[in-house]
Amino acid sequence: MRAFIIAGTQSGCGKTTVSLGIMAALIRRGLRVQAFKVGPDFIDTGHHRQVTRRDSHNLDGWMMSRQYNQEVFSRYCMDADIAVIEGVMGLFDGLSGRDESGSTAQMAEWLDLPVVLVIDTRSMARSAAALVLGFSLFGNRLSIPGIIFNRVASRGHAEMLMDAMDSVPGIQVFGCLPGDRDIEIPSRHLGLLTGEDFEIDDSKIERLGQWIERHLDLDLLLSCSKERETYKECLPCPSVSVRIGIAKDEAFCFYYAENLRLLREAGAELVPFSPIHSAGLPPDIRGIILGGGYPELHCQELAENRGMLESIKRFATEGRPIYAECGGLMYLTEGITDFDGRTYSMAEVFPFSVRMESHLTALGYRQVITKKDSILGPAGTKVRGHEFHYSRIEGRNRAESIYLTDQRDPSHRGEGFLYKRTLGSYVHLHLGSNPEVARYFVECCMARDFGL
Repeated sequence: MRAFIIAGTQSGCGKTTVSLGIMAALIRRGLRVQAFKVGPDFIDTGHHRQVTRRDSHNLDGWMMSRQYNQEVFSRYCMDADIAVIEGVMGLFDGLSGRDESGSTAQMAEWLDLPVVLVIDTRSMARSAAALVLGFSLFGNRLSIPGIIFNRVASRGHAEMLMDAMDSVPGIQVFGCLPGDRDIEIPSRHLGLLTGEDFEIDDSKIERLGQWIERHLDLDLLLSCSKERETYKECLPCPSVSVRIGIAKDEAFCFYYAENLRLLREAGAELVPFSPIHSAGLPPDIRGIILGGGYPELHCQELAENRGMLESIKRFATEGRPIYAECGGLMYLTEGITDFDGRTYSMAEVFPFSVRMESHLTALGYRQVITKKDSILGPAGTKVRGHEFHYSRIEGRNRAESIYLTDQRDPSHRGEGFLYKRTLGSYVHLHLGSNPEVARYFVECCMARDFGL
């Protein structure tokens, strides 16, 4: 199995499109491609899945330990021919400006893999070589065998870029990719459109692959990838102990595949349902998971499905376990006020509402420490995740928070709200930071006693 990392000089340089194109080109050669994403992003992994037809998995140096990341990488590469890892933001960007924690550079070191650097060359020519030299010197512990110039304006522009690279010996140019709006993925307030709202069908995959094959020396790139041994892990065959409903549709689509694996290994049968389209909850479920996503874009449909809202509220009132993250939390409030100022009633489990803003209201990693016993574990349970949203809570003084969060913003108040056995928070948790949380939640769903 061979592997390499595709990194960028900064966010927005086109590394997702380049990564998808390379995956598509490799698949056209008959290779089994396993995709990964560095960082906490949900959206890019969904697009990876559309192209490779395999779940893409997150690698994160802050949310998970070095060993856990290495295990995730090895586990999902077992039956692959090649692994393509898409980086996060710029190559060295992570938790802080002082070190490489949470960055693509850190993951390259942990996995001992070469880095292919993607550079957006709009409004740039010879300066691109200076940029490449700076990245190579700053990352002197990294292997950067070559680069990809992206959004190249013309053949003459490509020749200037190639001439400039004569000043940077030892780093090859794998290709000069022209801009192509037909293959780019549109964006909105949280980033690229999700796979649920932007389908990468067979024709788009074909165009992506052809774009790479025409303008990039794929054989040269593969020759610089690193051969890695993989091991066949004896995966446990979990016995299903409890049915847990999990919201999956256009509004709720942010889930880490590794979280779902940990829940299944703990004995969960995850039963999908749609808060938009389903008339009611699946039968015989003992718990509910409401993930993040875009409920703010589907407020009317969610509000009109009163049967589902009433079923969710009744489930919570009965003291049955519900875990909700970000968009799931918004769904459990009294109502959502959308970007146009229209307010829609929601499940009314938590005694406050949320309002969408035109700017980010929270962004960053979070370490959570619970102040009370909950469906995640006893008081003092620690688990890591991240927060990223445009909404804010109105009337939060009517609900007590149960999370202490360890992060750099001293004005940030506590997170996590509890109603009986319903827990909602803006924080997206990665259970790989504490796998005991998955086991504890499943055990809470198995319990027959809903005493509070």
